[in-house]
Amino acid sequence: MPRFATFLLLAVALAATACSHPARGPAVPRADTARAQPLGISNARFFADGDPTLMIEEGRRALAREIETLKAEGKAPTLANLPPVNFLAVSGGGDNGAFGAGLMNGWTRAGTRPEFKIVTGVSTGALIAPFAFLGSDHDAALREVYTTMTADRVFRPRGISAALFDDAMADTTPLAQIIATYADQKMFDAIAREYGEGRLLLIGTTDLDAQRPVIWNVGALAASGKPGALNLFRKILRASAAIPGVFQPVMIDVELDGRQYQEMHVDGGAIAQLFLYPPSIDVVRTLKRKRQAYIIRNARLDPDWAMSDRRTITIAGRAISTMLAASGQNDVLRTYFVSQRDGVDYNLAYIGSDFVAPTKKGEFDQVYMQALYEYGYQQALAGREWHKRPPGLASPTMSSPAMR
Repeated sequence: MPRFATFLLLAVALAATACSHPARGPAVPRADTARAQPLGISNARFFADGDPTLMIEEGRRALAREIETLKAEGKAPTLANLPPVNFLAVSGGGDNGAFGAGLMNGWTRAGTRPEFKIVTGVSTGALIAPFAFLGSDHDAALREVYTTMTADRVFRPRGISAALFDDAMADTTPLAQIIATYADQKMFDAIAREYGEGRLLLIGTTDLDAQRPVIWNVGALAASGKPGALNLFRKILRASAAIPGVFQPVMIDVELDGRQYQEMHVDGGAIAQLFLYPPSIDVVRTLKRKRQAYIIRNARLDPDWAMSDRRTITIAGRAISTMLAASGQNDVLRTYFVSQRDGVDYNLAYIGSDFVAPTKKGEFDQVYMQALYEYGYQQALAGREWHKRPPGLASPTMSSPAMR
């Protein structure tokens, strides 16, 4: 009985203090989710599971801008002689983003890196994507981010009470400061210029209230000239990497019919850890030219064996890790089958089983990240990075070189 009374008192105390959790503005009503426009910019973002018409129209406008750019360069473009469309999709993966950063820099050094018409990013891939979009002039900054990063430059742990009374177990103010350092006005203006030439930078987040995948059209934000656009860009990058429950969600203000609302955005990987374009878009009709897709999966695709203790937290953590790994593999398969359906040349890079990882001393361990960066760099430099099929789909009779 005393134990029950103690438990009851504790439950009452917790209920009484539960109101101390962080406040937020009202969520956008369910029926109006798609109508809300951050900063009043109609093409600032798209819902990946919604009507594809808006994205198709954005693609057509991008094509028109590309044609005008080519004409200004003294060329005579027609729909029949336009250059190939190169997609780059960079996945989530936390500190494994060092692989993607190394690969991009090694790709530049190899002299085979193309210019990308469309770059997409999720989570750590969202942090890589702007550098990759703007080209090799930003390789040094990308390398710096992923070889000097430490845990204290990403987050500050909170106490155990944060599980009950706060919005995450860690404060990502340090990450916000890093993002602000690199995602500055100069970068934003450069993105706007590339958008004006018909290129697209797309970042994925998850609208947690609506449980919907959101694709942010960063170039449109940059070109809008709206006050607050740069700050929103930084929020999007932070939100895309906001692992639910671990890192703080990001609140994004929107206005609808004269009323103010707030959307809660978290890691895009909560729904998809990478994306090319919504499968509902028929790129065969909208992009009648050669199409090549490059997918960087910042993770291994083989099982990560580990003995699990018989403890609730250990088992739950291991199960979540397993579900995330399976989700990432499914995203790789989805992009493969969509690309095959649409006649897009598919190229996949991932952390291979040949990577011998140094013992990690925690998240964002510099020794680990520097080793992984070098692995990605050498893979690209040697031309070993791209695979034509995801592992498991390749014919067992095919030799490894023939698959690449």
